[in-house]
Amino acid sequence: MLSPTEKFLFGFLVLISLTATYNTFKDMAQIIGRGKGQLFLDELPRRVIAGVVSLINQGRIIRHRKLTSLLHYGVAWGFIFYGLVNVVDIGEGLIADFHFLGHETVPNNIFRLLADFFTFTVLLGVIYLIIRRLARPKNLDFRENIKLHPKVRTGVAQDSLVVGMFILLHVGFRYLSVSFLIAEGGAADPFQPFATLAANLFMGLPEAFLTFGWHFSWWVAIGLIMLFLPYFPYTKHAHLFMGPVNFMTSPDRNYLGEMKTLDFEDESIEQFGANHLFDLEQKRIVDAFACIMCNRCQEACPAYHTGKELSPAALEINKRYYIRENMSALADGTIEEPMPLLDFAISESAVWACTACGACIDVCPVGNVPMLDIMDIRRDQVLMASAFPDELKGAFVGMERTGNPWQSTESRMAWTERLPFPVPTVEENPDYEYLLWVGCAGAFNPDAQRTVQAVATIMHQAGVSFAVLGESESCTGDSARRAGNEYLFYEMALGNIETLNEAKANERRIVTSCPHCFTTIGKEYGEMGGHYEIFHHTQLIADLVGRGKLRLNGNQLEQVTFHDPCYLGRHNGVIQDPREALRQAGATLLEMKRHGTDSFCCGAGGAQMWKEEEHGTEAVSMNRFREAQGTGAKTLAVGCPFCATMMHDANRETGDTMVVKDVAELVVDVMDVKRNA
Repeated sequence: MLSPTEKFLFGFLVLISLTATYNTFKDMAQIIGRGKGQLFLDELPRRVIAGVVSLINQGRIIRHRKLTSLLHYGVAWGFIFYGLVNVVDIGEGLIADFHFLGHETVPNNIFRLLADFFTFTVLLGVIYLIIRRLARPKNLDFRENIKLHPKVRTGVAQDSLVVGMFILLHVGFRYLSVSFLIAEGGAADPFQPFATLAANLFMGLPEAFLTFGWHFSWWVAIGLIMLFLPYFPYTKHAHLFMGPVNFMTSPDRNYLGEMKTLDFEDESIEQFGANHLFDLEQKRIVDAFACIMCNRCQEACPAYHTGKELSPAALEINKRYYIRENMSALADGTIEEPMPLLDFAISESAVWACTACGACIDVCPVGNVPMLDIMDIRRDQVLMASAFPDELKGAFVGMERTGNPWQSTESRMAWTERLPFPVPTVEENPDYEYLLWVGCAGAFNPDAQRTVQAVATIMHQAGVSFAVLGESESCTGDSARRAGNEYLFYEMALGNIETLNEAKANERRIVTSCPHCFTTIGKEYGEMGGHYEIFHHTQLIADLVGRGKLRLNGNQLEQVTFHDPCYLGRHNGVIQDPREALRQAGATLLEMKRHGTDSFCCGAGGAQMWKEEEHGTEAVSMNRFREAQGTGAKTLAVGCPFCATMMHDANRETGDTMVVKDVAELVVDVMDVKRNA
């Protein structure tokens, strides 16, 4: 037990520490509070559970970097358990004969065993993580063309070293203090085998030395906590609690990368999109504090992977360092309007390199959404500054004047001309079961026309009653929204909702071959009053086969690899249906290394389809196509018209080395037409 003087000093240190901690945490809370909107705290019990789950599973980091993740689990769980350990240690220091859960009881023995085990895992893990940070492996560094806050390149490593050394010294000296106590008792503790190893070195030393060793180690271990608490908001270690807070207070999403509709009816709103830090939602400011600086998002980003200027990790870290440098001024309002995000957080080229694939959101272990920051910066650039790539003007004009980004004035029913059966419009078949949403690509792009023809053939042969909108159909506005032209999206969405409701699509089902239309109609129109039950065509095919409505002559056993579209697999979780359709078609599936929710983007999303790809080392599509080639499959199956275009182009560049077909086309190839006719 501590002496009376030590107890007084401890109380004084606690008072100073808690006062300073209150001030720094208050600054952090005030900065978050200056963001737009609010943190979500409705249904609080459910949200608290979500936060606790994220704390325990550490954002499912085990999906990638297996060894590092396992060791990080040991550090994280150990440090969480050390919250209780520190309380017990303080009790032992302040209260005579204090024994947590009794002396030599089963609960006390279990506690000591767990404390000893987690001491080992923390020390092992943190030593590994410190060495890894100091070694600066490629995936923890940034390329020279990435925009970075001046202090990031050296600061991240230094911050990691400070945090690592704090944990190492805190847990290390606590380990020594327990070892001194065991040695003082003169016998090994079977429930603290790891601490006993060090205690054996001290056995037989003078009691005064052992007592001093315990006091000194206790003070270092507990004192470090008191010193570090106020510093927490300035370090990356804040992710320990801000990660769970991020998960707990985030808005509920209909799909992974859901974008919220701007209120153009509110005349009091003067800023659309994000120009500076406080134009971002409060949750996105929490992102900066939650960021673990692990660069997993950067590693998954197709733009970064192909040499572009975009790094979603750099965006969050730059936000964090800007806040860190101006913490008090941002908190108390001295800085009323922070520096524009384009001046310190991200470059203009990086903003327009984003494919909106959602990989950065999916992979982040603390719930950050850097893609949505970029979408909001685009909104500001388009709606407030009228600054965007010239190539997008054509797509915008086309959507405004002709209802499609191709600017085509041809009939939307031209794709039906080569079919051996009529495709009815809603007027011709008002009692349809499914509305086939053709989409702009299906209407005007030759590759996509073949896909829609295949989907229509499948529905016709399966006896499904369907209809199309024909000339009444218009672009969903997906590309406009992800290019930052939210107002154009808003107008197109309202028009489509009116058209769909008049066609009674809100009372029936919709099927589409485009994952972007699938997402926009099914997940985004609801916020504006358009609620629809929509299916991707691979879901319909899998369902028809499962119900015996569609018979396939699946005996070809052709080797096929499937490219998961970002807006089907990662954003909406439709993974198995296209694969089931391919299996029923007799395909032998050879998976690419990056597949399912880890799929690599084709490069066309985020309105990239309508502009020149930002400068980099290679095209995103070529990177993906080479991966498909590497499987040895003869056929590359796709499930999105954008993906089809990009993969067809890459295939042509390599001399048509593969067959590129939509899943629906492959299914039609093996349909038993006679038995289904």
